[in-house]
Amino acid sequence: MLNNLINRIKLLFREERELYLSLYEILGFYPNNIEYYKTAMLHSSVAMKTQKGKPINNERLEFLGDAVLSAVVGHIVYDHFPGKREGFLTNTRSKLVQRDMLNKLAKEMGIARLIISQGQNQSHNSYIEGNAFEALVGAIYLDKGYKACMEFVKKRILNEVVNLDKVAYKVVNFKSRLIEWCQKNKVTIEFRLLKQERDANGNPFFKYQVFIEDIKGGIATGFSKKESQQQASKLTLELLRKQPQLIDEILAIKSERTKMEENLLMSLPPMDTQEEMFFEKEKQQETTKAPTQDKKNSFPAQEAVASKTNKAIIEQDNTREEDAFSRHTFDEDDKAIQERESIIAAAEEEAFKDQS
Repeated sequence: MLNNLINRIKLLFREERELYLSLYEILGFYPNNIEYYKTAMLHSSVAMKTQKGKPINNERLEFLGDAVLSAVVGHIVYDHFPGKREGFLTNTRSKLVQRDMLNKLAKEMGIARLIISQGQNQSHNSYIEGNAFEALVGAIYLDKGYKACMEFVKKRILNEVVNLDKVAYKVVNFKSRLIEWCQKNKVTIEFRLLKQERDANGNPFFKYQVFIEDIKGGIATGFSKKESQQQASKLTLELLRKQPQLIDEILAIKSERTKMEENLLMSLPPMDTQEEMFFEKEKQQETTKAPTQDKKNSFPAQEAVASKTNKAIIEQDNTREEDAFSRHTFDEDDKAIQERESIIAAAEEEAFKDQS
């Protein structure tokens, strides 16, 4: 209490007292070295430089804060859930340190309003708040140490903003979300099993990878197919968020695929059958017979049809002549055979009479 009172009195004589007060509301303590915190709120879009020409922004503190936050949250989750397996602890920690969660925390705690950046860039980067949150943790670590970071996360976040148990046991179906996204954009998705083995203890584990329009997505290992596919789906969603150019590539491949499918449908040949051709021939024969039945009642249209089918008539007459010739030849051969057989029979009869 006495230290807080002294700090408040000192604050009245400081130039940056508004920043100190704002940080106190967020952190629960007054900074020792305000420069760390000022840098943590400075986005790279501002492009400030030191006297030596080196850029000043929060990227280095963001890198440090990311590592420290992961360690702190991992430590807290480890203590809070005794006996839980490594997979559960990892999943819970990832839920707390993911960018969407950090963005919400930064807005909820008032960190977002302290960020200094160019307005036009902020709208194009949805992770400015989350990055600033990590940079703030990095500033706390440099200013106060690891223990202060632990107290900040426990008291200011887990006790006041986030319910750790609800976060840990909340089931997010990343596979379902990814499939819905693919269906909405009409792109293909496949979960390919890369490996299925057993670990040293004999427990089975599965390794799956996501492919969207044959483009490689997240790859993950789990003790069940569901677990590995869920984790691979989550990594794929994160990959699509971090690399928007992948979405453009996927949609371009989809566009080419659909064009090819349309061309295949357009190039199908007609379904002509022998039966259809046979009936068409019969129709032609009927039309050629009609004019010859009654020449007096023929019309110009019928004469036109007859002229078009002259070739067919000639071929038909030739066929009839060939049939008649075949029948004539067959009749002559048949008579010759009969005559020969009668001569042989008469000779045998005469020979038989002589013997008797």
